[in-house]
Amino acid sequence: MPRRTATMLASTLMLIALLCAGVFIPVPYSEMSPGPTVNTLGEHDGEPVLQISGRKTYATTGHLNMTTVRVTSADYKMNLVEAVYGWLAHDNKVVPHDTLYPDGKTEEQSTQENAEEFSQSQESAKVAALKALDIPVQSWVIVSTVVKGTPAEGKLHAGDVIKAVDGTAVKEPSDVAELVTKHKPGQDVVFTIVPAKEQAAAEKERRTPTKTEKITIRTAQSDDSSEKRAIVGISAGTDHTFPFTIDIKLADVGGPSAGLMFSLGLYDKLTPGSLTGGKFVAGTGTIDDDGKVGPIGGIEMKTIAARDKGAQYFLTPADNCATAARDVPDGLTLVKVDTIDDALGALKDIRSGATADLPKCTTKS
Repeated sequence: MPRRTATMLASTLMLIALLCAGVFIPVPYSEMSPGPTVNTLGEHDGEPVLQISGRKTYATTGHLNMTTVRVTSADYKMNLVEAVYGWLAHDNKVVPHDTLYPDGKTEEQSTQENAEEFSQSQESAKVAALKALDIPVQSWVIVSTVVKGTPAEGKLHAGDVIKAVDGTAVKEPSDVAELVTKHKPGQDVVFTIVPAKEQAAAEKERRTPTKTEKITIRTAQSDDSSEKRAIVGISAGTDHTFPFTIDIKLADVGGPSAGLMFSLGLYDKLTPGSLTGGKFVAGTGTIDDDGKVGPIGGIEMKTIAARDKGAQYFLTPADNCATAARDVPDGLTLVKVDTIDDALGALKDIRSGATADLPKCTTKS
């Protein structure tokens, strides 16, 4: 065989081997891409995203779209060819698998965690919107979860309202841990609670709960502490009672990043006029009960999704601004927001046409 032919044959076989390796050898990466975006003022799957009863609502115009990111599943293994293609594709992002699924987290665990975060974000969005409107919201500290095999199992239950610990009134979830850890492991701590069933019945009947119980629990030592920290095995959270019914209907979405847009949609429906002035505004950001906007992941994918849907403005958490501003989709203005009040102020400028006054994102902010 002539040397030239042999060289070409060897090169071809090597190329085929490399291609096969690229297709069949998995790499530890996952892919993010722009996901669906939904108008919180409109409908999804045939029903309104935001449903309010027991309170007057007003017609809305324009868009206040929440945005999402698609990610490959925890079990899916990208190959080298897919990873390289993803790195080269402008509208996709390839990241280490552990970034999306840390500590070997399964698909089911990630889905459950996202569902819990989504549920909590809805509650905080309701609270933030009503506080911005000066509508009173009742809040209290509850047992969020009880860890199996700990002293609290069988004594406290998820949904129990924690009124006091050792006779000291509880006002914030953090108060519970602070009061428990004043004890040494093996000492008793007394919880004053309203049982979850009594609380649920009182809410349904629109009355003040009348039944309280005192539960004594012997503390144990935390497994993750070298300081012999006392625990009972619960996590505390916050629950609320609203003066009217608010439902957020949006399936197949997880995580906390839609909080800001839900709160703005609720504010718009509960006030006359239009927050957007008919403009197409999208955005993202977590929100807490006090209206503070927090950062999210996948900001670059969300701005692309918003642009592709037709958005003109994108409400961007302040802590995401520098990243988002590095590659702004054509025709999209990134607006920096740190609180719900910032967002409301920006929307006022947008609907009035005073867009020169908008606090825009820069690579330094």
